[in-house]
Amino acid sequence: MSKHIAYLFQGQNLVVNTDLDLPLVDAGQYDLFIELAKDKIIVRDIRANTPLPEGFQLVPIRELIMYWTVEEFEQASKAKQLLEWKRNHRFCSHCGEKTVPHKKEFAMICPACHYHQYPRVQPCIITIITRQNEILLAKANRPNNDMYGLIAGFVEVGETLEQAVHREIAEEVGIKVNNLTYLSSQPWPFPSNLMIAFHAEYESGDIILQPEEILEADFFNYDQLPKIPTSGSIAHKMIKATAHNLSKIYTELNPD
Repeated sequence: MSKHIAYLFQGQNLVVNTDLDLPLVDAGQYDLFIELAKDKIIVRDIRANTPLPEGFQLVPIRELIMYWTVEEFEQASKAKQLLEWKRNHRFCSHCGEKTVPHKKEFAMICPACHYHQYPRVQPCIITIITRQNEILLAKANRPNNDMYGLIAGFVEVGETLEQAVHREIAEEVGIKVNNLTYLSSQPWPFPSNLMIAFHAEYESGDIILQPEEILEADFFNYDQLPKIPTSGSIAHKMIKATAHNLSKIYTELNPD
């Protein structure tokens, strides 16, 4: 039996070797497959006690983003999100019947009522806020967190992306912003999000924290930033690019 490249997930960890390459495994009856460069790639959950191939180890996906290319991480992100979707849609949400996978597309089908369940992504906004030569950074309220990131959150039903930006900023740090500009986006498999990035300028208000979400927040000079998210994440890219742009602006304004 021929072997296939495989994404083997155990929770948020992925099986790779010391060179961060994926293993080759035999195909199984219930495997999920995705296309990569015209090859079929296996995507599979593995149990905690599953023996790993020789020379392979489990590495958190969040660490791999620092070493893989954008294309490699996006492919792994797609694999992880499809696996979560398949696991979460084993039964029909209309009638409760056990579903079966579609033969030609990503859909779980109910044999009883014929309802099709397709993969869905959850849109999230993430915003970098500037005030003259400063960037607003916030520390999330979670255990052992020493990293400052950006204001982010899910888009609610009935909201535009712009409304979500203003709402999340008002809720988490209590200020008003203006001059919203779209920057970029990134698929984020924790669990199945699409991060949509904006830049906004500070307008008014004092920082008032939402304590259940934010532990600390402040404006930092572009050349005196605290610890920020790891490279590969859209937050890291946004912060570094903004700091670089602010540096250029203030160097031109103050050449001496």
